[in-house]
Amino acid sequence: MGRKNFRPLAVVLSLSLLGGLFHQLPAQAANKNPVIKGLYADPNIAVFNGRYYVYPTTDGFAGWSSSKFTAFSSTDLVNWTNHGTILDLGPGVSWADSRAWAPAIAQKNGTYYYYFSADTNIGVATSSSPTGPFKDALGRPLVKAGQYSGQAIDPAVFTDTNGTSYLYWGQGTGHVAQLNSNMTSFSGTVRDFKPSGYNEAPLVIKRNSTYYLLWSENDTRSDNYQVAYATGSSPTGPWTKRGVILQKNTSLGILGTGHQSVVKAPNSDTWYIAYHRFRVPGGDGTHRETCVDQLRFNSDGTIQKVSPTL
Repeated sequence: MGRKNFRPLAVVLSLSLLGGLFHQLPAQAANKNPVIKGLYADPNIAVFNGRYYVYPTTDGFAGWSSSKFTAFSSTDLVNWTNHGTILDLGPGVSWADSRAWAPAIAQKNGTYYYYFSADTNIGVATSSSPTGPFKDALGRPLVKAGQYSGQAIDPAVFTDTNGTSYLYWGQGTGHVAQLNSNMTSFSGTVRDFKPSGYNEAPLVIKRNSTYYLLWSENDTRSDNYQVAYATGSSPTGPWTKRGVILQKNTSLGILGTGHQSVVKAPNSDTWYIAYHRFRVPGGDGTHRETCVDQLRFNSDGTIQKVSPTL
């Protein structure tokens, strides 16, 4: 699935010869969004073995009642392969049947860990492949609905340079916990955070020695859904809000830009942000599409505002 762009042979040869420059070209080629055809939201973008993967919510259902998760992959952020259903709540998860939302993925020691929202609980499934199939690892939620303040949705995983992994989640209030080495449990203190404007979709990345917390503001049904960020000196904060970096562009008909994830191209300092927006044209909070644009940093480490593209 995705857009097919013709590339002259000379360009293809240059990509194979120049290696690192490969990662500079997708930003130009991917200016036409959405990158995936169809209704998909809440994309989690990752890279494994030089290939990009997107794990979204399947959209277009009243009440966001989808029950299946799908994966897509690409070598160039332009041409995408649909890997079909990788986890189906119906036969695959005993404790939830609906509201399959906002997944995230991590890899450790050859196993892929797929964190997902289901009936406003958070579960974790495992596979030996980034495209599944995934099997529920616990037979119960990792985070139960009502166990902590706010909704137990929107998981995200950050693994620091020392190998320690952290799980982030929460709508209304954000939470972070240090994952144990098995990646299917956590121990110690669960910390809360709620920067000004925070609603949902917490995400942490690290660039140089700075940690960045990104989140979405306002409601996903609002055309004012947008992405803001803060910086900190550790993966658990404290966080200093820096401002909004992605928001609607009414002149282009781009609305409801949010629920972001970020990936760094291998062997480079080139970064991309995946997010959803209302379908263009005529979309709304349950008819959304997945986009990818480049994320750029200023010389002082702050993030430049992203220009959402059609």
